[in-house]
Amino acid sequence: MQSVIRPALVLFGALTLLCGLAYPLLVTGIAQAAFPEQANGSLVKQGEQVVGSRLIGQHFSVPQYFWGRPSSTGPMPNNGAGSSGSNQGPLNPALQDAVKGRIATLRAADPDNRALIPVDLVTASASGLDPEISLAGARWQAARVARARGLSRAQVESMIDAHAQDRVLGLFGEPRVNVLALNLALDAAPDMANRTQTLHTR
Repeated sequence: MQSVIRPALVLFGALTLLCGLAYPLLVTGIAQAAFPEQANGSLVKQGEQVVGSRLIGQHFSVPQYFWGRPSSTGPMPNNGAGSSGSNQGPLNPALQDAVKGRIATLRAADPDNRALIPVDLVTASASGLDPEISLAGARWQAARVARARGLSRAQVESMIDAHAQDRVLGLFGEPRVNVLALNLALDAAPDMANRTQTLHTR
């Protein structure tokens, strides 16, 4: 029996050290050396204060900010510890009611905007954490944001264009904009109403 147990324990200990200690330390070290920003969560800072992550959406509900995609995570929207979709199919009455409520909220925030609402503004992503919206979703909100900030729509749309991201590798996904980055850029340009040139973020 000892001849069987001893090799098993030695193998168990070796694999524990290799897979549970050496490999994680190696991967962590490579990540910190080669991709420190991504390895630490792609955090966004204002000065020394962390205000979010480029990978996780935030809930905005006041008119002067762009709003992101709805989130189905619990117990709060965009909960990084509870990433999940609603798992509700398109024929589910609960989903239909939720979409109707979101449409009503968007219409109430901008009653003069009668354009069709882009689908990403009223449906959650599979992760519930999507930090980006389509360019159509951003432009649909441009008039409301411009009015709330005392800007022209052209000024706000120029900032959307300045923060637009193309398809991944030019092939995957759709052109989009990071909602947090766009809102921070708006806050960083308080004198934007007096500018006539193309806007740039700091």
